[in-house]
Amino acid sequence: SLLQLKLWNKYRVSNIPSLIFIDASTGKVVCRNGLLVIRDDPEGLEFPWGPKPFSEVVAGPLLRNNGQTLDSNALEGSHVGVYFSAHWCPPCRSLTRVLVESYRKIKEAGQKFEILFVSADRSEDSFKQYFSEMPWVAVPYADEARRSRLNRLYGIQGIPTLIVLDSKGDVITRQGRVEVLNDIECREFPWHPKPVLELTDSNAVQLNEGPCLVLFVDSEDDGESEAAKQLIQPIAEKIIAKYKAKEEEA
Repeated sequence: SLLQLKLWNKYRVSNIPSLIFIDASTGKVVCRNGLLVIRDDPEGLEFPWGPKPFSEVVAGPLLRNNGQTLDSNALEGSHVGVYFSAHWCPPCRSLTRVLVESYRKIKEAGQKFEILFVSADRSEDSFKQYFSEMPWVAVPYADEARRSRLNRLYGIQGIPTLIVLDSKGDVITRQGRVEVLNDIECREFPWHPKPVLELTDSNAVQLNEGPCLVLFVDSEDDGESEAAKQLIQPIAEKIIAKYKAKEEEA
C-alpha cells in the first residue's frame, strides 16, 4: 500500500528483515540497526538504545599494525574516518589502496586526520594480514562487542563504508568512499556534502539512499550544465537547511 511504501522510503529500508526503533514522542530514529541491538543486548540492559557519542562507543585501546597500542582518546581533536572493511571483499581492497594514498596526502598537508579500521574479516589471521597494509589504527579484532557497537552506531548495511567525522565526533558524511574516489587529490577534504552533485558512476549509489532530483542537461553545451547548476543550487540549499533545522537527514 501507499503507506507501506512511504514508511520504506522514510526510513530508507534497502533490505529485510529490518528493525528500526523510533522515539514515539518526536518521531526521530533512535536506532537503525535494531536486529544487531537485539542480538548484542538480548536482556535489554542498554534500553532505550539511543545513539551514544562516538567517543563513548569507541572508548578503549586501539592498535597500530606494528603491535603498538594507544588509547582511543588520542583521536580527540582530529577528523576521523571510521572505515568498515574486510579483506574478503574485493571493493574493500581496491578502496584501501586508494585510501592509503589519500591518508598520506591529507597528513602531509598538515591536517589532523586519523582513520579507524573496523574489521569485518572472518578470522584474526585475515584481519592481521589486511591490517598490515594500513598505516592507521584499528579496533582490536578480538573486541567483537566494540566492533559491533560501532556498526550499530552508524547503521552499517554494507562494506566498504567510510564515515567521516569532524573533530567533535559528529558525522560530516557517510559517503566517504564516494568522496575519496571522486577526489583523488583530497582538495575537498573533509568532504562536507555538496547540495548539488554531478552524477557519476561512483556517486550514483546515493540514488538508493533517499529521494533525489535529477536534472538532465545537454552535455555537449558546457554553458548549459553550469546554468542548470546555478538554477538548482539555491533550491537545494534551502531544502538542506530546512532538514538541518529539524535535525533530520535531507
